[in-house]
Amino acid sequence: MKVLVLGGGGREHALVWKLRKSARISQLYCAPGNAGIAEDAECLPADLKSVDSMVALATRLQPELTVIGPELPLTLGVVDEFTRRGWPIFGPTQVAARLESSKSFAKAFLQRHHIPTAPFAICDSIEQVRNALGHFHIPVVVKADGLAAGKGVVIANSKEEAVGLAAQMLSGKLLGEAGTRVVLEECLKGDELSFLVFSDGERVAPLVAAQDHKRVGDGDSGPNTGGMGAYSTTDLIDVQLRDWLVHHIARPVIAGMKAEGAEFKGVLYCGLMITARGPMVLEFNCRFGDPETQPILTRLDSDLLDAMEASIEGRVSEGDFKWTTDAAVCVVMSSGGYPGTYEVGKPITGLEEADKVEGVKVFHAGTSRREGVFYTAGGRVLGVTARAGSLGMAIERAYQACALIGFDGAHYRKDIAAKALKK
Repeated sequence: MKVLVLGGGGREHALVWKLRKSARISQLYCAPGNAGIAEDAECLPADLKSVDSMVALATRLQPELTVIGPELPLTLGVVDEFTRRGWPIFGPTQVAARLESSKSFAKAFLQRHHIPTAPFAICDSIEQVRNALGHFHIPVVVKADGLAAGKGVVIANSKEEAVGLAAQMLSGKLLGEAGTRVVLEECLKGDELSFLVFSDGERVAPLVAAQDHKRVGDGDSGPNTGGMGAYSTTDLIDVQLRDWLVHHIARPVIAGMKAEGAEFKGVLYCGLMITARGPMVLEFNCRFGDPETQPILTRLDSDLLDAMEASIEGRVSEGDFKWTTDAAVCVVMSSGGYPGTYEVGKPITGLEEADKVEGVKVFHAGTSRREGVFYTAGGRVLGVTARAGSLGMAIERAYQACALIGFDGAHYRKDIAAKALKK
């Protein structure tokens, strides 16, 4: 069968790589893709900001399944348009994707359905921000309401800083339309957890858990990024916690969305904080995370295509997935200056050598290729991912591969999964 993946980052490379392993797929396309994806699929141009462009591509290709990678096409309603035309597509509708596209909607939804989350306030003006701050202890989290590519969440260490950040967001100068409404939230303490489930609108099937590393620097220092690395192991959460998360968070979300007339099909990413008061929802994504997808799919030993079709066709079950007990670690190599200003077009060396390290797969996030040479083409450039029988060995393999790769200004954290290893 013919399958089309929309997107062009590290997450999409991992999706393409895993789908390529399905014996049922004869032709695999990715739009727009990247230089690494081009080795696993035919890459074609498409404007992911335009539903018309995506429809035109699908009209030409006639794929039997389309898979959405990033969030923007979901919020534009591409699933609605493809479904209207009778084209199978994996992902939630535009109205269901509000769980990600609007933090204020998500927080109010959680409150309506009694799903655990931090106390919050929704503010449309700086006066509302000042008034609401009287109900919060410091530090306080300031969140842009809309999509901000992982950069719309800031922890303010004083009320003055919170007011300043909120003012910049509300003015549109910091994040554009994404910040014209803000959410203030209690700053929770604990361990973050990425918990993903597949849903068919009624049933859910959990994937293995992962933990992301958002800050740009070692020791969780510096600004938030789209993600600097992630890992997944069997002992990240136990069976009891997994079942609790399914019964008290994932299923109530899916049931609540259906009750509100916004049936959710696809993958639901629950960003959680495991606090002393129990697990609490920080945020939702309505698609695979990046870079969590890389270690999660590296641990998947069954056919991803079958699971996606089960979601679309209304027959999701835990039996859709078979997982290895191996650990997996992804280390993101980024351009110097990311998440701020950075330069692109730097030649990359050592990719072939890195891919030869046992258990390693280098996923491309922001790369291009000219005359056989790979170049940097984004903030996050590569996701060096390793699988091994133990977390320690997976970490060792990932960093062994990173040491073989070079480009001007290359930056990567040296402590991905280090806390877990100490535990």
